[in-house]
Parts: sequence; structure tokens; C-alpha cells
Amino acid sequence: MKINCSFLFTALLLLLSLLSLAQQGQLNYYIDQSLNNSPLLKDFNNQVMLNQLDSLRIKASYKPQVNGTSYNSYAPVINGFGYDGAITNGGNFIALVGVNKTITNRKSLAAQFENLQLQSQGISNASKISEQDLKRTIIAQYISTYGDQEQLEFAKQIRNLLTKEEIILKKLTVSNVYRQVDYLAFLVTLQQQDLAAKQLSVQLLSNFATLNYLCGITDTSILILDPPPLAIVQLPTTGQSVFFKQFVIDSLKLLNSKTLIDVSYRPKMNVFADAGFNSSLAYRGYKNFGTSFGVSAVVPIYDGKQKKIQYSKIAMEEKTRAGYQSFFASQYTQQIAQLTQQLHATEGLISDIANQLKYTESLVTVNGKLLETGEVRIADYILALNTYLNAKNLITQNRISRLQIINQLNYWNR
Repeated sequence: MKINCSFLFTALLLLLSLLSLAQQGQLNYYIDQSLNNSPLLKDFNNQVMLNQLDSLRIKASYKPQVNGTSYNSYAPVINGFGYDGAITNGGNFIALVGVNKTITNRKSLAAQFENLQLQSQGISNASKISEQDLKRTIIAQYISTYGDQEQLEFAKQIRNLLTKEEIILKKLTVSNVYRQVDYLAFLVTLQQQDLAAKQLSVQLLSNFATLNYLCGITDTSILILDPPPLAIVQLPTTGQSVFFKQFVIDSLKLLNSKTLIDVSYRPKMNVFADAGFNSSLAYRGYKNFGTSFGVSAVVPIYDGKQKKIQYSKIAMEEKTRAGYQSFFASQYTQQIAQLTQQLHATEGLISDIANQLKYTESLVTVNGKLLETGEVRIADYILALNTYLNAKNLITQNRISRLQIINQLNYWNR
């Protein structure tokens, strides 16, 4: 297992040194892959197409409907036993072709089409929100993976530096410039840095695998990730935001529901006609070919105040919708303010750490030169090195945090 870890670490260090292999715009590649492979987004698209088919079905249902019907029965009377002939006529033989058409109410038809259109708008809007959710998840994972890559690259640089210093220090120890115990303390620091780098390599592999998994990518190869090209995007007005648009669509759906209730209480008319053979065969059955036609109507008169109850339900649903919209608007404003505040604080911290890093880096450089001549204690060099490592890791972590905050802010930009 130890050999495998060493081999893995060496392979990753070699990979990170091949910077020329890095691809440009990799973040967009992963985003595109996730959007193309998402079954949820495909489902939303199919739902919109299903609504279009439902619209065609409604149009077809108001066209004349032609049906063929046949009903044939025979009621025999045997030795005076059988059904009453006055009722059965001895039998019935029917073969008809009927045509039926509902008299279309334009308002009813328009309300049904509007209902389907609003459903499609709601689905499209939900698809856009899901797309934003997916993008945010992919970008966040990409940033985390890129952060591991940066820390591993820095660990490689420190390891190379310590390896060079170890060779010099070993010679000085043999020459009695440094004590054996000081040399062993330095070796412990080198080994700790080596273990930390191996841990980072394992973490990088895990996060990279998660990134591919989220994007639906089956390729297990590891690429050099480019810096995420993230910048703060100006947020749209609430009227243009997909997150607020859903509330507008829901309001229109409730108005449409009220219209559908109104048109359902309008008189309904239906015309029908049929032609064919209808006979009991009791007398001259061959002459029983004919036709019939007519008009039917339904006029609502009293429904026990159901219409009023349905109106009350819609009013309650609208009140609930308005409450959710108000609460969401308050949360939206608060979250944007908090993220903006966090971004400014993080950027200020990065600036402070960068200033400190200049001094710690200079201190490590100077102590490194003095170490080669035996003019500085190894304990002081290790202390300066640890201070530099902490500052470098801290600035990397805050830069990653800054990118994550920008990702959270940009989530609301559609």
C-alpha cells in the first residue's frame, strides 16, 4: 500500500509539472457536459413537448367525432316462455354511424389553451432554475478541485525546496556544522510535508472523481484544471429574474383557474346525427334503414354554491402565493447583502495575507541562504518555513472562498 501511495504521488507531481497540457476553458466544458447529460433537464423539455401535444388533442376533441356502433339481440319465445314481445320486439338489430360535435365556446377553448401555455411557461422556468442549480453545483465542485490542485502544486514546490536543503544540511551535519538532532528535526519536517502532499493527492483524486460523476462523465483521466474564469455578474431586476418569474406564472395560473370555473358554468350545446340500420326484423326489416339528428343542451341552474366555494379556494391560494413571494423577496435581498459583505471581507483578508506573505517568503529565502552556510539555527528555519506554509495555505483557502462566494452571487444572475 505504501508503494502504491508513493507511485500515486509521484504520478500526480509529474502530471502537475506538464502545464503545457492544460486545456483552456475547462470550466465551460464541465458545465456543458453536465447540462447535456442531465436527465432532469431532458425531462423538462419533454414535458413542454407533451403540453404541445395536449394542445393539439384539445383542438382535435372539438372536431366532429365519428363512431360506428352495433347492438344486436334476439329474445326467443319457446312454448310460450320468453320475454314480453312488447318490450323486446323479439329482438333488436342496430348498426349505426354517428357523428357528434360539441359547439365550441371560444372563451372555454382560449382558457384551456392558456392553461397549457402557463403550464409550459412554468416548466420552462423550472428548467432554467434547475439549470442554475446544476451550474452552481458544478462550479462549486470545480473550484474545490482546483483548490486541491493549487495546494498540491505548492506542496510540490515546498517538497523540492526541502529536498535541496536536506542534501546541503546533510553535508553540514557530517562536517559538524549542525548537530545530528537538528538534522533529524529537519527530516521530520520534510517527512511531514511529504505526508501532507500525499494526503492532498488523495483528496484531489476524490474531488476530481466527484466532478466527473456530477457531470455524467465516465472518463477517469485527470486533467490540469484552468483557473475558474469567474467574475461578478450584474444581477437582473426582480421582474427579469427566473426566481421571481415563477411567482408571476403561479398568479396567472390562479387567474386562469378562475376563468376555467366561469366557462364551466356556461350553457353547453352538442349536435349529433346518425345513420344506419335499426330494426327488430318484425316487419319489413329491409326498410328499416334511416337517419336521426338532434341538439342537446345543458344549462347550469343551481350547484349548491360550489362555484363560490371554488372562488374562495382560489383566493386562499393567491394569499398563500403572495406570502411566499414576499418571504422569498426578503430572503433574496438579505442573502445578496450577506454574500456581498462576505466577499468584501474575504478580499480584504486576502490583501492582508498577501502583504504578510511577502515578509514570510523573504524570511524563508534569507534563512535558507544562511542555512547553507551554517549561520542560522535549524529550529528558526523550520519556524519561518511553517509560518510561510500557514500564510500560503491561508491565502489559497481564502482565494477559493472568494470564488465560491462569487459563484453563490452569480447563481442569482439569471
